[in-house]
Amino acid sequence: MIPAEFDEIRPYNPEELPQIFEELIADPEFQAVIGQAFKDIPFEYVAAQMRASKDNVAFQRALIYPFIQGVLKKLSSGLTVSIENKENMAKSLCISNHRDIIMDSAFLCIVFIENVGNTVEIAIGDNLLIRPWIKKLVRVNRSFIVQRSASIREMLASSKRLSSYMHHAITERQQPIWLAQREGRAKDSNDRTQEGLIKMLSMYSGDDIIDALKVLNIAPTTISYEFDPCDYLKAKEFQQKRDNPEWKKAPQDDLINMKTGMFGYKGGIHYHIADCINDEIDAIDRSLGKNEKTAAVARIIDKHIHKNYKFWPINYYFYELLTGDARFADKYTAEDKAKLDAYLQGQIEKVDLPERDDEFCRTKILEMYANPVINYLKACENE
Repeated sequence: MIPAEFDEIRPYNPEELPQIFEELIADPEFQAVIGQAFKDIPFEYVAAQMRASKDNVAFQRALIYPFIQGVLKKLSSGLTVSIENKENMAKSLCISNHRDIIMDSAFLCIVFIENVGNTVEIAIGDNLLIRPWIKKLVRVNRSFIVQRSASIREMLASSKRLSSYMHHAITERQQPIWLAQREGRAKDSNDRTQEGLIKMLSMYSGDDIIDALKVLNIAPTTISYEFDPCDYLKAKEFQQKRDNPEWKKAPQDDLINMKTGMFGYKGGIHYHIADCINDEIDAIDRSLGKNEKTAAVARIIDKHIHKNYKFWPINYYFYELLTGDARFADKYTAEDKAKLDAYLQGQIEKVDLPERDDEFCRTKILEMYANPVINYLKACENE
């Protein structure tokens, strides 16, 4: 049983689902979204599947799993997986780089269903829960809420509760969790773990940060997409912020990113789940201060994420275009270059700004695909 202190942020319990299902089924916005996601299936069938689901995983198996499989079939060239330790994976905290608002965790759930028979619980920021039906659906779908909109006064208590919840899930329920390495996506793909996130993870305990983190079985997880459907939207945001430092995304922008990421073509997809890093965390000098220990843990996570990227011709070619370094010229053909030049120009032209800066947007899109290569090279050099 999950303690009552977590009621505000935890996924719904099975006994709560019948009422939530009825509320979703009656919601016109939810009906419209389901109509788009399951175009060939009557809504009445979806509603019947929901009502027949006795718990969250049953709901995921009945509706989410086949939907994601459909996305993979229609909008990718396939999902590949590398797992270093399947036994540890079943009770780990998967900390990954973050590319897509919805699909990062959705594909990871597929990986877990097919390899350990369970799905991960998913950390999601309350800034994305912009409609009542979205908040209900994500909690049905085994998400727990990261309260980013709390006041400064409330943030400390909120972070400690979040830390305690994740500790409870992993140690008491042996429930794997997915957590992005930073708040929001790294829009330039320069993946770095936020040190504040590491501190938050240890807040459940008054013990030394090293001992507190080891209990969580952190497994660095690397997500690689051949194509990012949102690359042009990210380039647009970069220009908007450059042109107006006060510019901020509207809720509608997040909806557009969610829809584009879900229904855009991704090409190849690869997930690498490293073994838990307890031995490496344990090797950190305990005489260091808390900030130094936190930074050391972040570096360990980043090293694993960076070393385990999967690359395609677009990564190697855009790396050359960005840096002038042609060391990977054998990784792509003249035909690849022609197709990728056309892809790059096409994505730039999708940036719908009245004073679009084509060269700036070009550089930003190149960075998105080249930065993983740059980080991989640095990780290998530092070994």
